[in-house]
Amino acid sequence: MSAPVWEVYAVKYAQHPERRASENFLGGDPHDGPMPLDYFVWLLRAPGREIVVDTGFSAATATRRAREHLRCPAAALALLGCDARTVKDVVITHLHYDHVGNFELFPAAEFHLQDREMAYATGRHMRHAVFRGAYDAEDVVGMVRAVYAGRVRFHDGDAEIAPGVSVHLVGGHTMGLQVVRVATRRGRVVLASDAAHFYANFEQVRPFPIVWSVADMVEGYAKLAALADSPAHIVPGHDPLVMARYPAARPELAGIAVRLD
Repeated sequence: MSAPVWEVYAVKYAQHPERRASENFLGGDPHDGPMPLDYFVWLLRAPGREIVVDTGFSAATATRRAREHLRCPAAALALLGCDARTVKDVVITHLHYDHVGNFELFPAAEFHLQDREMAYATGRHMRHAVFRGAYDAEDVVGMVRAVYAGRVRFHDGDAEIAPGVSVHLVGGHTMGLQVVRVATRRGRVVLASDAAHFYANFEQVRPFPIVWSVADMVEGYAKLAALADSPAHIVPGHDPLVMARYPAARPELAGIAVRLD
């Protein structure tokens, strides 16, 4: 039986409009200027099944971290007909605050996480501010509680989540960062999450400065290319260009949700 063809949506829930290019590349940028960040969660949909990728952060976290919170990710997903309360599978690409906050809004979900990410987020490296800065301890502790509740499915490297949907360990940005490959009507699309914040990171091989291993991050760009059907099938995790390059899911959702498949 052939794998189902999945619909894929990027849903914008927050932004950081004051961001500078010098903050987005290791070593800065000689042509520094405005380079905003967008924040997304992603929805995968096939007949009879939905998978959410990442869960965003809350308005309270946005205030604390000086980000502009536009809408609750769960409420934004509801605009696409997805009820967060009934979603069965949530892929957590990594445990940074902007990817695992709000997980409590998905009470029926099993969370898919890499072994190495949990080990990293709860291990010795978190003693150092350079590594822990993008983690929220309460989110990490909450995910540990989910483990004890039997709600986390761990993966050790690449794994199939559903027919046509797989996760792939990349690392680099964090020790256990995973990306998601999806079979769609236009071919194999790769949700890069923070393996590439911007198109420029992988197109120009210019790493993002929040990094566990620069070597793994750079090797990850090649892995993205190998997993996707073409460079145009790679979707970066924070680039506002995603909202410009893809069509709105529906006209009334312009600026909120785009369709990637």
